[in-house]
Amino acid sequence: MTTEMQEIAITEEKPLLPGQSDAVKDVEIAARMLLDQGQEHNVETPHGVLHVTVHGAGNARRPAILTIHDAGMDSKSCFSTLFKFEEMQEIVKNFTVVHVDAPGQEEGAAIYPAGYQYATMDQISEMLPAVLQFFNFRTIIGVGVGAGAYILSRFTLSNPEAVEGLVLVNVDTNARGWMDWAAQKLSNLTSSLTDQIMTHLFSQEELSANTDLIQTHRERVAKAPNAINIELFWKSYLGRRDLSIERNNTFKCPVMLVVGDQAPYEEAAVECNSKLDPTTTSFLKMADAGGMPQLTQPSKLTEAFKYFIQGMGYMASSCMTRLSRSRTTSLSSSYSMEGSRSRSRTLSQGSQGGQLPPSPSQTMEVSC
Repeated sequence: MTTEMQEIAITEEKPLLPGQSDAVKDVEIAARMLLDQGQEHNVETPHGVLHVTVHGAGNARRPAILTIHDAGMDSKSCFSTLFKFEEMQEIVKNFTVVHVDAPGQEEGAAIYPAGYQYATMDQISEMLPAVLQFFNFRTIIGVGVGAGAYILSRFTLSNPEAVEGLVLVNVDTNARGWMDWAAQKLSNLTSSLTDQIMTHLFSQEELSANTDLIQTHRERVAKAPNAINIELFWKSYLGRRDLSIERNNTFKCPVMLVVGDQAPYEEAAVECNSKLDPTTTSFLKMADAGGMPQLTQPSKLTEAFKYFIQGMGYMASSCMTRLSRSRTTSLSSSYSMEGSRSRSRTLSQGSQGGQLPPSPSQTMEVSC
């Protein structure tokens, strides 16, 4: 009797551990999948509802990384390539990442009716404090592309205490001039919405090459079920106001400006760089990156982003590998004092990782 009971105890005891282990693994896998997909929220704001996707729990003592996409895109099409990039995971696991979709731009968004009064760029920027309050974020590091870069710039000027750093890709802080206005009027008559968006997102060289990337995004815009919403966001961006940024009216936080060579907004980014404080601004001009460096050069942009975060005092132990390994990085910096003195220098970055980030006042031109 005792032997039988012992046998029963043995046969029950052995499968319990594997069973428990499988259950734990299932929970871990489910949790990991949930984090990968992100948690979606609809946040009420003074100017309407914003669709927000949150990844990770991060560190409450660190700022959240908040992104806003460009016109003609949504958070997934604009940022998935960058934030799912292998070497970006070191950053992602240390910060909460928040992807904000401009009104009506997310997948499955309801179509706005005819005559709908879409939010202005200023109003969209005024929606962001509600997002920070909803998630109880004290501060953020903003990452914006194109229209998203403008929105984050406007938000930062109005709420300097809420932003610890800015990464602005293809930013244009100016309102459109009369020549731009006339050219756009002509474009509206002769070009489809898809063509206008593609010209905004990509360089002429990229459009002529008609790569898989170009074809994918052209088809995505052309077949978008929320094309009306996309057009409204696009027109809102075209109607943006001048941010009037000058040396005495500028960002109070570190800024990294990013633009690809021959990108549509290369000149605008260069002009913006000339107006910012050179001691807190980095200008990254990326070779072979085209109009969307976060899609075409996620490796280089990830490395630059790590340097930027390190310069802010975070992730000090992070190893740098890409830009410093078997590649030459040309760093040139220039500055002027009272408009009468300027200096430029060029240096070649060494091959050892983990070195200190470049000075914020440097302009980096990265080439392969």
